[in-house]
Amino acid sequence: MRAVVQRVSSASVSVAGQVVSQIRRGLCVLIGVSADDQEADMDSLAKKILSLRLFPSDDDQQWKKSVVDADGQVLCVSQFTLYGQLYKGSKPDFHLAMKSATSKAFYESFVSKLKTSYMADKIQDGVFGAMMLVDIKNDGPVTIILDTRAPKDASLPWEEGFV
Repeated sequence: MRAVVQRVSSASVSVAGQVVSQIRRGLCVLIGVSADDQEADMDSLAKKILSLRLFPSDDDQQWKKSVVDADGQVLCVSQFTLYGQLYKGSKPDFHLAMKSATSKAFYESFVSKLKTSYMADKIQDGVFGAMMLVDIKNDGPVTIILDTRAPKDASLPWEEGFV
């Protein structure tokens, strides 16, 4: 699984001009699921997202609080394009992404895991498979990229296969 985690002052998702989810201070998480992902990937990513220390302490010391410690919210957005590869030319290939038929249940299970690991009302998500307009007010800016399958020494795991 891959996640692009952004600390936000607010974020929202709209589909067909209608806001379907929104949060105030917290994290906006773009989530990609690969064909090889298992429940262990889901477990480790959920734990990591909720424990990332991306928020300042009450006395403004940076990197002291997690979204849970900060009583923040999380907006999850499914994004299979995180597994896009450019093997030839400029058209992305998405064969590494889990197929839609199975990835929807996997993604929904991941969101459910976040809800049971934190507080259900603090976790929001977009509409799986829909064309969404994601409005992100990045705070910092702070953006972290997570990959459950990345080698420990890889600084740019998504560049494999880049031509």
